[in-house]
Amino acid sequence: MTDMTLFMLQRLSAKLLAPLVIVHVGLILYATHGGLSAEEILLRTRGSFLWGGLYTLFVVAAAVHAPIGLRNVIYEWTRWRGRGLDWAIVLFAVALLMLGLRAVWAVVG
Repeated sequence: MTDMTLFMLQRLSAKLLAPLVIVHVGLILYATHGGLSAEEILLRTRGSFLWGGLYTLFVVAAAVHAPIGLRNVIYEWTRWRGRGLDWAIVLFAVALLMLGLRAVWAVVG
C-alpha cells in the first residue's frame, strides 16, 4: 500500500474510534459507578448483537489504526525499512485483530 493509502486508512479508522472510545469509557463509568460486578456485566452482554457489533467495529478500527501508527514510529525512530517492516506490521495487525475478536467473543458469545 502507498503511504497515502495508509494515511487515509488511519484517518478513517480514527474517525470511527473517536466515538467508539467515548461510548466505551461511558459504559465503563456507568458500570463501575452503578456497582455492577463482572458477572452482572457479562449477563447483560451475552448474546447481544448490539454490543457484539459495536465492539467488533471497535476492534477492527483499532487493528487498522494502531499498526499504521506503529509502522510510522518504527520507520522514524529506527533504520528498519522495506518489506520486513511491512510484514511485521501486518502480522501485528492480524494478531491484534484475532485477540480483539476473541475478547469480543468471550464477552458477547
